[in-house]
Amino acid sequence: MSFTGDAKIAALVLALALGFVAKAEAQGRPPLRVHTATQSQTLALVAATRSAGRALVKITEQGTSRIIKANGVPDHKIGRFPNRGNPHRIKAQSYRFAVPLKPNPQGAAARPLKRSLFGVALNGVPFDPAAAEFWQGNPRSGWQYEALGGAVPLGLDANYGHVQPNGAYHYHGLPIGLLNRLGWSPRQPSPLVGYAADGFPIYAITAVQNGQLVEMTSSYQLNPGRRPAGGPPGQHDGTFVQDYIYVAGSGRLDACNGAVVTTQETPQGTYAYFLTEAFPVIPRCHKCTPDLSFRKRR
Repeated sequence: MSFTGDAKIAALVLALALGFVAKAEAQGRPPLRVHTATQSQTLALVAATRSAGRALVKITEQGTSRIIKANGVPDHKIGRFPNRGNPHRIKAQSYRFAVPLKPNPQGAAARPLKRSLFGVALNGVPFDPAAAEFWQGNPRSGWQYEALGGAVPLGLDANYGHVQPNGAYHYHGLPIGLLNRLGWSPRQPSPLVGYAADGFPIYAITAVQNGQLVEMTSSYQLNPGRRPAGGPPGQHDGTFVQDYIYVAGSGRLDACNGAVVTTQETPQGTYAYFLTEAFPVIPRCHKCTPDLSFRKRR
């Protein structure tokens, strides 16, 4: 099967999602957990009832860049950490992200995330959709567990966030607490939610296109049928990232979950990324080069 345009980009996204963990394994980092689950499950989210501490974030403009300094502590209630699915305790970080003020997607080749965070929310919490969990604990298997698929318990709270071993809280899905604080409503265009690592704005679900308020829907769908022989048995049901395929035109968004829209910040129109209710929820690629400040720390 041959791929062109966004379909080729989407294929690269799904294939290269495995790369950064394979490299980590080769560098002698701790062994991965071994999982054999092959069916998706309903997520059991931890209730967000606890304060995370004092959130600190400062966003400024310096020259041609936007600078986001933050301690990564969310400004909304979070779940209890540690918990059964996540043994880590949240700790303040020292982030300094930089993004271009005027990114330009023209002629740019989309780049799968690999070892980069996707972006950062206005409250200074990173968006990091990928889970470092693989079928049989082997990143070379070609089957990476989808963080929101429910097959592997990750201890996500009601904001679809949890904590990394270094104490960094991050979002794997829709940041519900943040959206509530920003006043998001399905009857209005989304407020600005954050910035991607390449500088484009991030919004959630709703936007104005061609003068109309619409839901910005994903163009990824479950691959019909069963997984191929040699891989995890069963139907493509969303357990794995590779259960999904990009179907151009099936939604409003491109392979990077982006589109040109009119926003309050840019009434003349802009390319923007969207958090969606369906996979990938958080985009898995960038239209332009992500700033090195978003590279994942060891």
